[in-house]
Amino acid sequence: MLLGTTPAIPGKNRFVLCVMSALSLTWSITAAAQVRDPAYAAARTAGQVGEQVNGYLGFVTPPTAELRKVVEDINIKRRAVYADKAKATHATIEEYALTTGCMLITHTVPGEKYQSPAGAWETRGATPPQRDPRCP
Repeated sequence: MLLGTTPAIPGKNRFVLCVMSALSLTWSITAAAQVRDPAYAAARTAGQVGEQVNGYLGFVTPPTAELRKVVEDINIKRRAVYADKAKATHATIEEYALTTGCMLITHTVPGEKYQSPAGAWETRGATPPQRDPRCP
């Protein structure tokens, strides 16, 4: 191996590393949710935004300009974190974002919106949310 290079991580180990890293990120995002922007928190509670399986927030209803700005800012920050974590786990940003999205949907609470595997917006009830077949 050349100095400064990283050995390739086999597929299964890369997947496990990606899941573990995404789980850590999910806990960080969940903790950060307690100090959410008030406009975002209100929109999430009102069912105007929800978690998508791709790891980003989506609009359930047409957003105001203010809400669009807040959500786009959150999504830009998520993408930056996904890029760093994906590089560290030798995954693509899309793989890492999907894994994180699956976990974020799992951590929604009753009343919050999430995107189903078919792409429809669902309201989380008392039972676990529907899972995309690609989720770990």
